[in-house]
Amino acid sequence: MVESCPPEKRTNDLFLFSILIFSKFFLVNSKNEQDVIDKFVMTSINNVLGRQIFDSRGNPTIEVDVTLNDGSLGRAAVPSGASTGAYEAHELRDKTKILSGKTVKKAVDYINSEIKDLVSGLDASEQILIDTKMIELDGTDNKSRLGANAILGVSLAVSRAQAISEKKNLFEHINSIDNYILPVPMMNLINGGAHSNNSLFIQEFMIMPISAETFNHAIVMGSEIFHSLRDLLSNDGYSTNVGDEGGVAPDLESTEEAISYLSKSIEKAGYKLEDDIVFALDIAASELFKDGKYYLSKNESKDTKELIKLWEDIVKKYPIFSIEDPLHEDDWDGWTDLTNSIGDKTQIVGDDLFVTNSNRLKMGIDKKAANSILIKVNQIGTVTETLDTINLAKNNNYSYIISHRSGETEDTFISDLSVATNSGQIKTGSMTRSDRVAKYNQLIRIEEALKGKSQYAGNSILK
Repeated sequence: MVESCPPEKRTNDLFLFSILIFSKFFLVNSKNEQDVIDKFVMTSINNVLGRQIFDSRGNPTIEVDVTLNDGSLGRAAVPSGASTGAYEAHELRDKTKILSGKTVKKAVDYINSEIKDLVSGLDASEQILIDTKMIELDGTDNKSRLGANAILGVSLAVSRAQAISEKKNLFEHINSIDNYILPVPMMNLINGGAHSNNSLFIQEFMIMPISAETFNHAIVMGSEIFHSLRDLLSNDGYSTNVGDEGGVAPDLESTEEAISYLSKSIEKAGYKLEDDIVFALDIAASELFKDGKYYLSKNESKDTKELIKLWEDIVKKYPIFSIEDPLHEDDWDGWTDLTNSIGDKTQIVGDDLFVTNSNRLKMGIDKKAANSILIKVNQIGTVTETLDTINLAKNNNYSYIISHRSGETEDTFISDLSVATNSGQIKTGSMTRSDRVAKYNQLIRIEEALKGKSQYAGNSILK
């Protein structure tokens, strides 16, 4: 008895047969015959499989396997944010009674049906073509039909599968250059805002090791300071339980108190503030904004001018190199005013403002709003669009920081992306939680693989 053959297998078999016939009869005398077969047969997409897994907060997310005809398997997992911008690409959730409506069965079904049918047989080396076709298949402005999480999972997995097929490191596949830069980590040591249950309105208090000689050295510095911080807080009776991004979340009363503890922990670890370490803050101001006011607490609110004055004062007082989302995502005039005021000495980073979207970034460039952009692959939904936005930033002298999300997985794609694009900065949490440390460990491996053919960005980011 002959078993029936599934339609998708018949399609792939016919595709392979056609290519083999073409190479046999039309390229028989060509020295490049094997290259043609390798390109059009061996690296074509054979199978796509999506599944529901769980992120660092125990919420459902998507994982995708893409298998090529040469057996190369690329696997990618999709992160998710808690503090999200209004203009981010749409994350498709089922909104049922199961798991508080956060399941992703619909998105997984789209991967295993429509998207799989679309990309099967396509050459994995054609990243732009594949991403474009998925965007067209979705047919909406924000990927709301299929879900940006579904599209992104496939896009990331295709990139990794092709890298494996090429027998290259992922960062080399994304961008092959002579000199790579290892990024300065933005290490989130104290969590506040939406990432904790304490009284701090600022979402992230970060340190940046700028005096390190290598990335590995920078991680050692960050780890020593983090453990010093935990010791200091514990000795003073504060909780050292960690928040979503691995930093501690003590119930401190003020921004000044948080910065004071960071300063003391730096000194205790044997480093000098400003010479060895600078600060970075993520305000996540859109989370504070309501009815035209910024509510820093139940009893304290500020308008745009007052909040700008607060940031002017704080950068005068402390060595704060970078401030992320200091104002609401639609407060364009305020962003322009703040950039004019302190942008010559401070990195003003748009996260919710730009959401890794080239059109939003173009608006910022035109308005001279911010001077830096946070890059989150899941905000836009494809590798191609992410790289387009990075190139736009680079061409307009905006710095760009590759970033994780608060809901993460063990996937380390962003580590390779930071090196591939020479971002010079990466934001991926503290020195706890394996979902954060995994990114640092991958960067350590990359630095080792480059065997001295790279340099650590260090204090060059300050220029």
